[in-house]
Amino acid sequence: MIRTRKLTAGLIGTMLVAAACAVGLVACASSPVNRAAALSGPMSIAKQGSFFIGGRDVHSDTLSTLPNYVASGTVTVDQMYVHYQVPTSAKPVSLTLIHGCCLTGMTWETTPDGRMGWEEYFVRNGYPTYVIDQSDRGRSATDISAINAVRSGKAPASQLPNVFAASHESAWAIFRFGPKYPETFPGEQFPVDAQAALWQQMVPDWSPSVGVPNPTVPALSQLAIRLRHTVLISHSQAGIYPFQTAAISTQGIAGIVSIEPGECPSATGDLAPYTRLPILVLFGDYVDLSPRWAPRLKSCQAFVDAVDRAGGRAQLVLLPNEGIHGNTHMMMQDRNNLDVADWILKWIDTHVSAAGA
Repeated sequence: MIRTRKLTAGLIGTMLVAAACAVGLVACASSPVNRAAALSGPMSIAKQGSFFIGGRDVHSDTLSTLPNYVASGTVTVDQMYVHYQVPTSAKPVSLTLIHGCCLTGMTWETTPDGRMGWEEYFVRNGYPTYVIDQSDRGRSATDISAINAVRSGKAPASQLPNVFAASHESAWAIFRFGPKYPETFPGEQFPVDAQAALWQQMVPDWSPSVGVPNPTVPALSQLAIRLRHTVLISHSQAGIYPFQTAAISTQGIAGIVSIEPGECPSATGDLAPYTRLPILVLFGDYVDLSPRWAPRLKSCQAFVDAVDRAGGRAQLVLLPNEGIHGNTHMMMQDRNNLDVADWILKWIDTHVSAAGA
């Protein structure tokens, strides 16, 4: 297993914080000993709601191929949907949850087998929590004019956008439930008996057709500036988005937690934005058994090492090295998801400053 030199210091810091919690020296609302308190009773919300951020207006003559709807006009596309909950006695640092490939903000809500997801758990631990649907996904609008242009004969079929869907069989291996469908890894934590509920969550993915960076990235920058002090927590395909957001501006970004990113920034690129932020790159179990994820872990390790050499505060952590075992790519839905959430919250408590909030 790979771990950084800074990981040892970080682990020592976490152990000291845990010890301090035990004797009441510091406030540790997210420690496991307080989980029962966080889970018990009604959840007290100061405010909740939703809004859209970002987007652009486009004029098109192929908005419809139906006779009852006008084909020409202006629509807004690429905007990003945001749902939020702010608890009473909220902490000064908020959390922004960014889902990955083929999914929506549902990733962070109720688990496939009906347990509490990270969105509610983070709110119960005092964090204002913002959950997005990526641009061109879920409740965020998509530009359909290219499809209608081909359907109406105004453009060749080669101009159809690239859209894909992950099958149950391919997602099984990508999410590291097992080496191949329907085999499982020994001791894995995903609730495979409830896999049908995960398949219901999955949606078509337009990301290959919306450009680089994904429109979600500038929208995240606008959101961070609006929130003023938020930790961007991303997953999988979206793992790179907080880094791309920081490259636009670090304003409003309190830290980055990238969970099993499909890509990390280049270790030889401009690292200046990343030296200004605490960064956690987190991987679960069975990574070394996956031809897809083992090279990504190695690339992310190189990035973390480069940021550290440049004077930054980056860590790459493997959960098995922290005594948390069996986690799949979908660790926020695994049976031990709250153990992982507690570990992340401790990291945030230890490494993310409330200064400037």
